[in-house]
Parts: sequence; structure tokens; C-alpha cells
Amino acid sequence: MANPLSQVSVSTLKGVGPKIAEKLLAIGISSLEDLLFHLPFKYQDRSKVSAISGLMHGQTALIFGQIESTNIQFGKRRSLVCKISDESDLAEIRLFYFSAAQKNQFVVGEFVQCYGQVSINRHAVSMIHPEITFLREKEAPILERQLHPIYAASEGIQQRTLFSLTEQALKFLGPNNLTELLPKELLAKLGFPSLSDAIRLLHRPPLDISLAAIQSGQHPLMQRLAFEELMAQHLAMKRIKSHYAKRLSKPINYDKKSHEHFLSQLPFSLTNAQQRVSKEVEFDLAKEQPMMRLVQGDVGCGKTLVAALPMYQVALQGLQCVMMAPTEILAEQHYISFKNWFESFGIEVCLLTSKMKAPERRESLKNIESGKAKIILGTHAVFQAQVVFSNLRLVVIDEQHRFGVEQRKSLLEKSANQDALYPHQLIMTATPIPRTLSQTIYADLDLSVIDELPPGRMPIETTVINDAQRDKVISRVRQAIEKDHRQVYWVCTLIDESEELECQAAEAVFEQLSASLAPHKVGLIHGRMNSNDKQQIMRLFKQGKLALLVATTVIEVGVDVANASLMVIENPERLGLSQLHQLRGRVGRGQLQSYCLLMYHAPLSNNAKQRLEVMKETVDGFKIAEKDLEIRGAGEVLGTRQTGETLFRFADLLRDNHLLAKVQANAELIANSHPHLAKQLIERWVKKGQELVRV
Repeated sequence: MANPLSQVSVSTLKGVGPKIAEKLLAIGISSLEDLLFHLPFKYQDRSKVSAISGLMHGQTALIFGQIESTNIQFGKRRSLVCKISDESDLAEIRLFYFSAAQKNQFVVGEFVQCYGQVSINRHAVSMIHPEITFLREKEAPILERQLHPIYAASEGIQQRTLFSLTEQALKFLGPNNLTELLPKELLAKLGFPSLSDAIRLLHRPPLDISLAAIQSGQHPLMQRLAFEELMAQHLAMKRIKSHYAKRLSKPINYDKKSHEHFLSQLPFSLTNAQQRVSKEVEFDLAKEQPMMRLVQGDVGCGKTLVAALPMYQVALQGLQCVMMAPTEILAEQHYISFKNWFESFGIEVCLLTSKMKAPERRESLKNIESGKAKIILGTHAVFQAQVVFSNLRLVVIDEQHRFGVEQRKSLLEKSANQDALYPHQLIMTATPIPRTLSQTIYADLDLSVIDELPPGRMPIETTVINDAQRDKVISRVRQAIEKDHRQVYWVCTLIDESEELECQAAEAVFEQLSASLAPHKVGLIHGRMNSNDKQQIMRLFKQGKLALLVATTVIEVGVDVANASLMVIENPERLGLSQLHQLRGRVGRGQLQSYCLLMYHAPLSNNAKQRLEVMKETVDGFKIAEKDLEIRGAGEVLGTRQTGETLFRFADLLRDNHLLAKVQANAELIANSHPHLAKQLIERWVKKGQELVRV
């Protein structure tokens, strides 16, 4: 058998020295197999020359002609302008970045071909920085016999380099040295081509292949790779579930009397959906295997209470439980709620965040280690090295999409006691995840859905308004405060900017609104404030002592003020649908009719228009999640863009939804009959695959 390409370094290729090898490694390429799996993301047809006279504005084309003149033009920006002609017309090639050596390559009378985007201005045809090939004395263009691949590159690696390297790697590609990881019987059953054939054709597609089918991912070659990747993801999640199913956990049996007594103290009754999901959690906790359950539910459906019920039962038995939240605001809100609920029952509730003052933090760490603190609320600080639990038996993770699988795993591993008992795990998300995603990404978890809101809640009316009407919006806010005696949120957003700049923007709005709305009191809250100040501001707002709260997106989750019935979101076009839906969910928490004003800054992109239209049309979180998936893709919806991770290389959960049933139907065949292939599939396709195959 030939040497597997996974064992052959890219350094064996011509043109790969230490610097290029380092740059390739930065985009995940170290072997020839890695390079061959770095497939083009689009293709160009360079098989025919277009006549200059027939070009259209915005078109991408290949032109061929003779150099007529070359000049350096001086204006706002210096540029090199070369005029070339074919039998039909004249075109300008313009370079803003050029050297003397490049200028000297343009020799009048010689031939050149250019590939690039066409610009037509005042009847003049031009290309700016096209791809140029100098032909010297040749009077015929060099035409490609295949579609030309375009690869995802990084700084210091040009398209020509990747083309050359893949050209070399393809010469090594044979039927036996790129390991086929799908069983032969499965390939035959599904009618998929071999892996080698798919890889070769996708790097150098013939001209007669359907370009539209490849670009859209519908071609059987792409579907074959998408299937293999989805299968690897599914097997990885099943492996994690199987791994934890073999662990032991302490069964937690509910004390029915205390459970019912606590419910009787609440000023409301649980919805049918809350009751159903609570029963599922109770059933899981009674087992000797660790619970691994995901609870989905729309904004305001009452997930926190569903999590509080098992935490109460764990604490009653003298054991510890922790709830990890993505923001300090949310952790602090949970802390206040849990203290109100449970301290009267003699249960010690403790807060732990990274921004706590040193004495408070030391006290919390001490109470956690001694076991005095039974219910711990915190941020990612709860899984840091200095935190030592006494007898942790339940881990609750709020807003799962804000934490990576690795963070979740590290908390569980950290929590495993010396008696080898693993804690139960309850994961919650207020970002409804389309079923397609949850079945694939969270195949390691059992799923519960709270699909009911408390009775009496009224749909939030949403209006989209141009920020040119800012004064009108401020008048509307004043009316809500003075005539309706309602409280208001005003949310300031910046995206891809520092937290400091976002806070400065909020402070400027705070100053403006404090002046405009005087004598009404306005509060300000943002991420750079210390915990005590944030708690104080939230306390004043909850008590109705502040009419308006100016905030950054730190209030996206966890803030619950029933009298707040109007929200203004500045620059909503900067946020995704999921985040907008979360923010809007801060109003409409009581029985009042609530409103949300999305105050955008023109002009809007097509995607932004789509998002704002969806927000105006529906308050259904699941419909919004489906649309969010369609517009932004799975990586964005799950929050993996912020972590630098990509969810899939080839698969697209929306496009490839039809493959999931085939994946699930055939996963057992691979896992049971070909376990060595399952292991290799995970290593090839799944991030952290090496670690996952060891669990």
C-alpha cells in the first residue's frame, strides 16, 4: 500500500520552505491530506476570451490584447495605467500598487491577458488590479481546460502558491493513499463516488461539470464530503454521550414534601411545559448515570425556575450545585433570585465572578471549598484553577451557545470527585435552536423543550425607524414615562469594537438622555462597571427609582423588570437576529403591552433589511432561529465565530438537512461494525478530534 498522504509533510513539496510551512500550519495544513482537503470555495471559468466590446459592468472576465501604451497618472492617487486593445475595442488596466519592475513588464506591442472584474465608466472599459499574464511574443491566449479554483488563503499565501501546491499534491493522489473511511457497502448503498475521485474533481473540475451545482454544494461530489463530515460529527457527539453514560453519578431523589412546599410559596403556577420538563429532569437525576440534558425555551418561558427546582433538591441533601452564566449581569440576577427563593430555607447561596473585589472573592472561594455554600452562581470564573468544590453534584450551564464544548467538559472533569462520581449536567439556552441543529450539534444531550409562555403575556409590538427621527423617539420615551408610568431600556450597540468604545458610546447617550428627559432619573450600566455598581443600578431600576436605563448589550440576558415595557435599540443592524430577539425579550415580562423600537442608521445592507423585517413580523423565537440559521449559518447561530472555530468545512445544515436522516440511519453500522473507521472519521473531521477519540 502507498504511504498514506496524512503521513506526508507539505514540506516535501517544491516551494514550501519553513516560512510557507508555518503559514500553511496557521490555516490547519501540515500534511498532503490536509492540503487536499483544503478545497476551493469558488471557481472561475477561464476557458474562453471575452471581446472587450461585449463586456458588461461588474462582469468577471478573461480578456486578451496587445499593449498600446503605459503611463503613470498623478491625481488623488498615483496609478499605473496600461491600455490594451483587441480587434473590438480598447481597455484600461489600472494598478494603484506597483513597482518599477512591474511597470517595465508592460512593453508596448507585446501581448497580455488579464482576468478580473470589469468596470465601465463613461464608456471606458477598465480592470483594477486584475490577474495579469504577460505573453511576450505569443499571439494567442493561454486558456485553461478546467474550471479555475479559488482557495481560502491567509496573509503571505497567494492563490498562485496554493494552485501550485495542490497541483503537486494531486500527482501523489492515488486510489490507495487517501484513506477511504466510509465502508464500501455504505458507499455502494448511497451511490457516492470514491473519496479520491471526489477530491480530484473538486480541485480541478472539468469544464462540462455543473458549476452552479458545485458552487451551491448540491453536486454529488460535495454531498459525499458533506455526508462524511456530518457522520463524523454525529459519531463524535455519540461518543461523548457514551463516555458519560459509563460514568457513575450520585442519584438525587426529590423530597416531594419540600418540593411541593417550595412551589406553593411562588406567586404563580408552573406552566404545563415547565411541569413536563421538570419531570424529565427529576427522572434523570434519580439515575446512577450523569444527567446530560439540554433545555431549550424561548425568552421568558421560565427556564431559570426549572433549573432552580433540582438545585434546591441537591442543596437540601447537603450537596453542592453550580450555575454558570455567560455574563456578570446574568450571574448577579440569578444570585438575587436564588437568595430570595432559598435563604429562608437555610440554604447558603454564593456568587463568584472574576470582577468581584478580592475580599468577597476569597470569602466565596472559602465557602465553596468548605462545602458551606450549597448553591453557587457565577461566570466562567467557576471553572478556574483556584476553585475547589467540596461535593459538587449538579452543574447547570445557562446560555450554552456562549460556552464551548471544551469549557463545559473542563468544568465536568474539574468537578469529578475523588470518589469518581460525576455531577449531573443541565444545559439551558434561551436561543431556540432549530431542530436540525440540535439533533446534530447536541447529539450528546437529551433534549427538552419549554414551548409555552406564562399566561397573560402579550406579543411585543416592534417598529423599525430611521435614526433621523431620533427626536420623535425621545418624545415617545417621555410619553411612556410620564403618561403611562412605564420604564424604558435604551440599548447602545457597537460590533467588532472594543468594550471600552461601546461603554463610551453608552456614556454619551446617557448624558444626552439625562438632559433631554430631565427631571426623570436615567441610569447607566455597561460591562466595565464593577459588580457592586451594576447591582446597585439594577436594584434601583427594579425598584422603579430609575425611569430609563441606558445599557450596552450586557443586558441581553437575565434582566427581568415587569414594569419595563418599552425598549429602544440603537443601530440594530449591527446585531444578529438571535441577539436582537434576546434583547427584545427584556420587555414584555409582565401583563403590560410592550414595544420595541429598532432605530437603524441608513443605508442598510440587504441582510440587515432582512433581519429587521423578520423582527418586525414575528416574536416566535423558533421562527427567528430558523431564519437566523438561513441568513448567517450555523457557526454564527451557535456563537462559534467569536471563538474562532468553524463548525463545518463542507456541510451546511440548512442545505444538507436531507442527509441527516441517512447519517442517523447508518451511524450504528459504522460505530458497531467498523469502530476503527469511526475513530478515524472523528480524527479527520472534528475539531479536537484527537481528544474525542480518547474519551
